[in-house]
Amino acid sequence: MRTGFRNQITRRKIQIALAGLWLIDGVLQLQPRMFTSAFARKVLLPASIGQPVFVNDPMHFIIRLILHQPAVFTALFGLIQLGIGLLILYKSTARIGLIVSIIWGLLVWYLGEGLGGLFGGHALLLTGAPGASLLYVILAAAVMVPSHENKENQNNSVHPSESLVYAWALLWMGGSILLLIATHGRPDALAKMVSLMANGSPRWLAVLNIHFANWLKNLNAAFMIPVIFVYIGIGLMGTLNGRLRLIGVSCGILLALLFWVFGQSFGTVYSGLATDLNTAPLIVLLGIAVLGTKEHKLNLFTPAISD
Repeated sequence: MRTGFRNQITRRKIQIALAGLWLIDGVLQLQPRMFTSAFARKVLLPASIGQPVFVNDPMHFIIRLILHQPAVFTALFGLIQLGIGLLILYKSTARIGLIVSIIWGLLVWYLGEGLGGLFGGHALLLTGAPGASLLYVILAAAVMVPSHENKENQNNSVHPSESLVYAWALLWMGGSILLLIATHGRPDALAKMVSLMANGSPRWLAVLNIHFANWLKNLNAAFMIPVIFVYIGIGLMGTLNGRLRLIGVSCGILLALLFWVFGQSFGTVYSGLATDLNTAPLIVLLGIAVLGTKEHKLNLFTPAISD
């Protein structure tokens, strides 16, 4: 991978992309339908179904609270997200915005997304695991410039934290485990999840999802084995250097975009009840940030010519 390309990916540029996503989320939160009880009943309540008690009970408390004044809470949540986006967007307040982003992201991940459904037994990278809010937290932490660094470095030249490499590996390798748990290694179980995304989708998108689900139904169970190895390979290759990292991350970005179409229906932004774009755009941003991290000094699996 060319050093010049890697040097173009700085913490500040990832911060600006994060700010843009937060601003989009704030606008989505302020959609007219979100000011009604539908926000609590059709967005938050489904996320609590099948969850263990330590997730279900706090979520139900928040749902009951929001139902008392849905318009007030919707306005508050929307303004918080717009505020986070604006704080990160301006260089002088970016650090404050990232800190608030981490705190708010963790709260939403627990009380709004039910920990991304990870304890419900049906979570998949395809459908939005491990939760958009958790990815916001990871990215915000990785592009926060330490307060002791000078202003010149804070502006442009600092690379994203190398910890993102391990976050990338954990995301994909963990995704392979979730795939086994949720589907029991059966393509028809995966097909059912994909077909559910057709409900309420625009006609053209519903047709795509139904065709994909029908294709999955006709596959042999052995199909799941290479898929799991692809997930693991994408995760591991992201920890390597040079072209191998570029190939692994590029494959992950491509898969994330496919997830956005077939498993996440573009975050259902057409429904009027979407609170974010779902995880796929964040996985893409995570992959780009991984390509901007510094490479290891020595890696036995790295091609001799990596720059």
